[in-house]
Amino acid sequence: MFGKLLPRDGNFFEMFNHHADRIVEAARAFSALVENYSDPHLREQYNRDVDNAERAADRITHEVNTMLHKTFITPIDREQIHQLINNMDDVADLIQDSAEVMALYDVKLMTEDIKRLTDINTKCCDRLKEAVHMLKTITDPAIAAAALKTCEEIDKLESDADRVMRSAMSKLFREEPDTRELIKLKAIYQLLEGISDKCEDVANLIEGIVLENS
Repeated sequence: MFGKLLPRDGNFFEMFNHHADRIVEAARAFSALVENYSDPHLREQYNRDVDNAERAADRITHEVNTMLHKTFITPIDREQIHQLINNMDDVADLIQDSAEVMALYDVKLMTEDIKRLTDINTKCCDRLKEAVHMLKTITDPAIAAAALKTCEEIDKLESDADRVMRSAMSKLFREEPDTRELIKLKAIYQLLEGISDKCEDVANLIEGIVLENS
């Protein structure tokens, strides 16, 4: 049914898929940046990879919003398309922001909490990609159930990130004597936790789409 409703000049679901792929690229590049932070050359390389993925995601977001204005009949609710692609783009933006702030603030070392939050975010982005790729076939009850389960996994990961964030902040204010370092790390922790928050927003939108269209 969905296939018959798609505009002749494009496919919203395919564009969602491409955007989700770029999100995962950005997340994995950021994870590699954190893992190799002590190497300035690798750090610069992975920063570029994050930027490239984010710019590609921006272009897809622009294409989707442009197509939305030109398409009379859409496969799902127009507002759902608008909210989904823009919330997905927020995920890519926050990943880039995190990498950029690390460079601008001249952070010297990666803490274990940064590594833990990065690992959770990478898993969130992987699950987000899985859920997005299921949207085209959610009329299949098994696919719809799998999409909802994947969204639940994102919700659980976001809760994990909240717990890591609270622990990290507590430790930071108890143990960090350098006020400048405290300010830097606080900002980075908040950005990283924001990535999982935004992934949860995307998951909530997908849940709504699944429930309305399956």
